Amino acid sequence: MSRQPSTRIVIADDHPLFRGALRQAVSHALAGSEVSEVGSLEALGQALAEASDTDLILLDLSMPGVQGFSGLLFLRAAHPEIPVIVVSANDDPAVIRRCIEFGALGFLPKTAEVGQMGEAIQAVLDGGVWTPPGVDLSAPVDHETADMVRRLATLTPQQVRVLMMLSEGLLNKQIAYELGVSEATVKAHVSAILTKLNVDSRTQAVIAAAKIAGAGWAVQGASATN
Repeated sequence: MSRQPSTRIVIADDHPLFRGALRQAVSHALAGSEVSEVGSLEALGQALAEASDTDLILLDLSMPGVQGFSGLLFLRAAHPEIPVIVVSANDDPAVIRRCIEFGALGFLPKTAEVGQMGEAIQAVLDGGVWTPPGVDLSAPVDHETADMVRRLATLTPQQVRVLMMLSEGLLNKQIAYELGVSEATVKAHVSAILTKLNVDSRTQAVIAAAKIAGAGWAVQGASATN
């Protein structure tokens, strides 16, 4: 009889103690699973490049390389085939709702018991969606917000990275250097971002991202063009 492949899970959180709690929950829910731990968005990208058959990602909303929901946006654009459970200390229903809108299949508060963590992991691996009991996600969302959520979700991984860098106030030549591309390529990405978000300027794009995807998307320097 052939050996069944084990479940591969990546835990992305910059707090070692909480990564340990998540690892315990994974081991409890899925005996024999393979678990990797990373502490930044960059390290997560490297881990996924090395293990393309990853079955689940447990993603902290706040860690190096992540601004608001930008990490989730980037991850869903780059690896739409891998289910994501967001783990966060902020369990406000509006935050949970936004995570689901941006493509997460689960949300775990960092205050959850180990057994509850295991329940969430198993539910998502079984193809379901898991949110904390008692959280009402049915509250109506205004049409303008819903439209911008949809538009942000259409950005490619590189466009998300460019938008993140625009929010940090980087110039086109600085973004080009960081990404290893030409300035013309950056300008093309910026143009595509403006079109997809239906805005007229870099500043408007960053303001829209800050409003929808979290206050960490600063507006400093967004009007720079070179």
